[in-house]
Amino acid sequence: MLHRRVPDVIAPHLCILFCGINPGRYSAAAGHHFAGPSNRFWPTLHAAGFTPTLLRPADESALLHLGLGITNLAPRATSAAGHLSTDELRRGSRQLIRKVRAFQPRILAVLGLGAYRLAFEERRALGGLQERTIGATRIWLLPNPSGLNAHHSSPEFVRLFRALHRYAALLTAVRRGER
Repeated sequence: MLHRRVPDVIAPHLCILFCGINPGRYSAAAGHHFAGPSNRFWPTLHAAGFTPTLLRPADESALLHLGLGITNLAPRATSAAGHLSTDELRRGSRQLIRKVRAFQPRILAVLGLGAYRLAFEERRALGGLQERTIGATRIWLLPNPSGLNAHHSSPEFVRLFRALHRYAALLTAVRRGER
């Protein structure tokens, strides 16, 4: 059983803080987020327009310069997110809320519909922008990019991430008074 934690990639006032469910065993061994060879996070992030080049998990700190960060709902590494208990997810949501209040990203993008529903006790939550906020931070729900998630194709992931990218650009334009 791995007990290595994958450190957050976070700074105050990010545009988007991506929140995975928990590190997979591969990510825990590598010490980087979304490091599994079948994980679609990094290719999707690039294809959706968030990064100018395809980053590798070891390049994750470069996200901060783009106004992006990464954290997890639960710190414990597992071979599948389904191995986390409801109690771990709910405890993780309370810790995540404290983190979001401290760092104040504009958007919290949670990557995992089922985990979000359990952790935040929002059984009917659908993907996209949520009504719930954490202070001024808006919440956007996306599917888990793990290779184990066969419910969405790679083009579908790109389409969903692009919608978040457009929303973030709109928020930025509104903040600057461009709209």
